Amino acid sequence: MWKRKTERNGSERRELLFRVTIPAQTTASHSWEYGVVFEALLEHHDPSATVFNTPTPQHKPHQSHPEREVKALDYISPFVRTTTTTLCDGNGSSADPASLGIPTVLLHAADPSAGYLAAARRQIEHVLTAVPRLPNGAISHREVAASAWADFVYMVPPFLAYYGVCTDEEEMVREAVRQCCLYCDRVSGERGGDDRGLWSTSNGWAAAGMARVLATVRGSRLAEQMREEQRWLVKMIEGIVGGAMAFDTDASGLLRNYLDDETWWGKVSGTALLAATVFRMAVLEPDVFGSKHTDWALQKMETVRRCISEETGVASPAVNPLKESQRTPLEGVSPEGQAFVVLMYTAWRDWTQKDLLSP
Repeated sequence: MWKRKTERNGSERRELLFRVTIPAQTTASHSWEYGVVFEALLEHHDPSATVFNTPTPQHKPHQSHPEREVKALDYISPFVRTTTTTLCDGNGSSADPASLGIPTVLLHAADPSAGYLAAARRQIEHVLTAVPRLPNGAISHREVAASAWADFVYMVPPFLAYYGVCTDEEEMVREAVRQCCLYCDRVSGERGGDDRGLWSTSNGWAAAGMARVLATVRGSRLAEQMREEQRWLVKMIEGIVGGAMAFDTDASGLLRNYLDDETWWGKVSGTALLAATVFRMAVLEPDVFGSKHTDWALQKMETVRRCISEETGVASPAVNPLKESQRTPLEGVSPEGQAFVVLMYTAWRDWTQKDLLSP
């Protein structure tokens, strides 16, 4: 009886995620959207190819991935440019094209002669050497005027860490952690730029990006010698999640667009991404992210589930990702919001499987 119920629920979740991923793929039109939709597809369909499946690749990139078709790579490959300085047009952002960095390294596995690895290297060199920096050394999220946006932490540090592990460049891995720390010092939960509000999605971007860096380091040969850096990451993530939980007072059960502003409504995207981060951290650091955190994440997941249209798979309410100060919910699809929902469910899946397999 229990088994049949479990199988039925599993089938329902797969169908739900199928419906959610379709609008994410068909409506994404910006570099950061391509990157996060790729990550959602990879974690959903091929979890063994993600950094959350240890060990992180410790050898040459072309050996780090099994030679088989991967849906996420099929999706992302048309958007990756191999002959230009950046992997994709960033529309003024220096960081967003870097969200295609990990898939570019993985594409190299399928076709080592296509120039993917060189393209990934050019993207990294551009970010590290050509982009403006803030006074504290944080790399600007924007190409021209130096500006710190928390989104950066999801786009750039995970790529630096992954590439550094794959190519055995320890300093690049350390730079990934350093940028996380510098951004934490700089934005402290704020959006950056002219927006000084506590935007829930920016908190999600930062916490989720740090969790990816942590998983990459922990699964690498550098795990032992970078124990202190891992503690820094855990502490920063714990602070972000704890802050969001403290402001979780909206009657909808969703985190508000601006966490500390009660005139704002709750939205799906930030809620889903922070819940996803909790599930990931409950595997990586169960002593820190215990039942208090996972019970909260489970509540958020159930609330998000009720916000998904059974007919279209669209999750709402969502904020306009191009104008987060817009006071009315987005009429249409938020590609990043859809991807966050998938990330939440896949992180929950991996957490429950880890829990069941633990002695």
